[in-house]
Amino acid sequence: MLRLLSIRNFVVVDALDLELDGGFSVLTGETGAGKSILLDALGLLLGDRFEPRQLKPGAERAELAAEFDIDGHAVIAAWLALQGLAADGSTLLLRRTQDAQGKSRAWINGRPATLAQLKEAGEVLVDLHGQHAHQSLVTTDAQRTLVDAFGGFTTLARETAAAWRAWRVAIERRDQAAAAQEATAAERESLAARQKELSALDVSAAEWASLAQAQSRLAHAAALLDAAAAGEDELTEADSALARRLSSLIARLDAGAVHDPALKDVIALLEPARIQMVEAARELRGYRQKLDLDPAELARIEERQAAIHDAARKYRVRPEALPDLLAQTDAQLAALAQAADGDALAKRAAAAEASWRRLAGELTKKRRFAAHELEGRVTQAMQELAMKGGRFEIAVVPLATPTSHGVEQVEFRVAGHPKQPLGPLAKVASGGELSRIALAIQVVTSEVGEVPTLIFDEVDVGIGGAVAATVGRLLQTLGKRRQVMCVTHLPQVAAFADAHFRVTKHGDDASVHAEVEALANAARVEELARMLAGSAITAKTRAHAKELLEQHRRAAR
Repeated sequence: MLRLLSIRNFVVVDALDLELDGGFSVLTGETGAGKSILLDALGLLLGDRFEPRQLKPGAERAELAAEFDIDGHAVIAAWLALQGLAADGSTLLLRRTQDAQGKSRAWINGRPATLAQLKEAGEVLVDLHGQHAHQSLVTTDAQRTLVDAFGGFTTLARETAAAWRAWRVAIERRDQAAAAQEATAAERESLAARQKELSALDVSAAEWASLAQAQSRLAHAAALLDAAAAGEDELTEADSALARRLSSLIARLDAGAVHDPALKDVIALLEPARIQMVEAARELRGYRQKLDLDPAELARIEERQAAIHDAARKYRVRPEALPDLLAQTDAQLAALAQAADGDALAKRAAAAEASWRRLAGELTKKRRFAAHELEGRVTQAMQELAMKGGRFEIAVVPLATPTSHGVEQVEFRVAGHPKQPLGPLAKVASGGELSRIALAIQVVTSEVGEVPTLIFDEVDVGIGGAVAATVGRLLQTLGKRRQVMCVTHLPQVAAFADAHFRVTKHGDDASVHAEVEALANAARVEELARMLAGSAITAKTRAHAKELLEQHRRAAR
């Protein structure tokens, strides 16, 4: 639910923080006081577009923020996780800014967000009913979803959608196999020839590296032998070999050390070098003995390299990639073999279709039953809301083409009075009627609805007296299950609220600003009295206001 709405430098608001609880809350105030500003600000946080006039004159930047408690709201939690916008705890924070240059930015839980993401979040957080945005009940998808939720078969609807997707995949595979049957035969022949050639070649990436190393060594064997022999000779065999000369030097220094022991430190440094020279000569001797000068082995290796090079050149890959090409060829042949089985693919498509039609047929039966039950309850509620003789109908219209949501579309139709023909809800209902019909629907379906916060604007258009009291009672009832906020001019509606906020506007033509005040006790009675009598408030008006509040308390009990 909405916990906090914070506004800075927006229209005529300098700074405003509106804290809300659950239940039923009302916003009241004189015409033009700025009640719609709060709803406009919330609309912007839910994805509406900023207009330049909405920035407070003289301000550099407007800032809006809303904090929602989403504890137990699995739908929004799952959406946040999918978008990578989840945060610790059960709080969701929306923030939006607009500067004087027209640049707008948005954040969800402190992370940058797009307007599309704000809209998606708004669809599951807030439902606003009135002559404004977020009227989700006028869309056919929302109407169908509402009927499914009211009937308690949303799981069946999801299963039907999954079966439809499986059917479409099966059809696509069947049709692809049929269309490519001739091309598949030629492709299979080419792949089979490539598989046979590469399998016979039987090369591995490790073998290619080993062949390259062996070829280089054998091709330069003579030069390597000469270098090794020269090295051994220079180190130990020649008369002026390095090891011999170093041994002679060490002997002379050793003789001198008899007279000056300091030379022993030098000898200690030279002796390891002599030993290393002798060891290096021994290693070179062993290397010469092991070095192979076999021309036949060199020819065999170069022949193998040539065969691998030819295959790589033929298939336009690097030699070390030939093993991967063989694995790819095997996979393609296996896929073609499966795709070539047209009968099996056709059977799978038919089975998938049968599964979808079975689920869709069951869904149709349940929808018709739930629609009949829901339209009766909403029609009954309309009679109490200044629409005497009005009718609400849910048409379950067959579709010519199968869809993921079944074989029918759901359409809400309404007639506001007995002489009016039924028509689509979005086109027939006026702003006030639409709000009241939405109220009736929300009250009837409140136990199954998923949107936690409902906002009603202008639900009191064209009504008064007992009907207004009925609207207040219904909103109060709805507030026991959901968070409800209502902008109203009717004291009969406001008296039923659990929380009452008054919007006032101060200043002159040069400087105007709006404020919101939470009312309680005497202040609330005074506001109800103003709504009853205007500026001329009397003791009788106050007594009437107190009576309205007492009626609220009795209704709440």
